[in-house]
Amino acid sequence: MSIYTKTGDDGTTGLYTGERVAKDSLRVQVYGTIDEADSALAMSRAFAKDPAVKERIYKLQKLMPLLMADLASLNQPPMIKSEHIAELEADIDAMEAALPPLRSFVIPGDSQAGAFLDLARTVTRRAERLFLTLSKSEDTHDVDKLLLNRLSDYCFMLMRLEDRIEG
Repeated sequence: MSIYTKTGDDGTTGLYTGERVAKDSLRVQVYGTIDEADSALAMSRAFAKDPAVKERIYKLQKLMPLLMADLASLNQPPMIKSEHIAELEADIDAMEAALPPLRSFVIPGDSQAGAFLDLARTVTRRAERLFLTLSKSEDTHDVDKLLLNRLSDYCFMLMRLEDRIEG
């Protein structure tokens, strides 16, 4: 099977559920932006020195295809579940308890992995903004909106965990 199919030569792409949409549609922009965040997570994992951070990033990366599939599917039940959000929230709480309280704004860049995690955080925020715009005109799953909001918080906490190694 060839990497190129030529089916997108007309400027459309196929959704997971088979429908064809414009490659620049808002729906495709949202899951494309989530894909960008996943790439930043991959860079974070590649540079992370803390094994627990690496493991958490990997677990997070396993959620990303589910989230993208939700956005690339029409009229399907969500693959993201409330349990995924609860797990992230519990882990955010655990990370926050293990770190000193914040007393000032965090300036990213103390470590390579931390810098990439901050990039993942900001790309996730962009995906969330695009998602909110999409949800005004098309059907979306509320659980996906919640997950996007938690993902950026999760990336921030992972950055803080990783950066503590670098001092």
